[in-house]
Formats: sequence, C-alpha cells, structure tokens
Amino acid sequence: MAALDEDDLALRFGPPKTDATREAHQEVRSVLYEAALALMNETKPGREQSLMVTALEEAMFWANASIARSPENQ
Repeated sequence: MAALDEDDLALRFGPPKTDATREAHQEVRSVLYEAALALMNETKPGREQSLMVTALEEAMFWANASIARSPENQ
C-alpha cells in the first residue's frame, strides 16, 4: 500500500469542491434522515433500533465518501 500524501488527505478530509458535490451530500443526508424518521415510527426502542440508526449513519458515511472521492472531485 502506498503512503498517503497531502492530496489523499485533502480528498478524505477537505471540504466539498463544488456546489454540486455539496448538494449531493445534502441529498444523501436528507434521504437517510427521512428514512430514519419513518423507520423510528415503525420500530420499538431497543438494541435493534439503535443498530438500525447506526447502519443508516454508516450508509450516509459511505455514500458521502463515494461522492467526495469520485474522480470529478479530485
């Protein structure tokens, strides 16, 4: 595995470079927020519900990572 350089770190941790990227990130957050609200109304509090929310957070993270790390954002 190659060492990470400053460009790699900027890609991983830097702000969105375009308005389209920012809008895509916001769309992901919005869709998953609505899903979380709907699912919270259909499930009971407990371990499973907590894991469900964690899984949605993970989905949001990976979706936003995919957007941020796409070739057009480099």
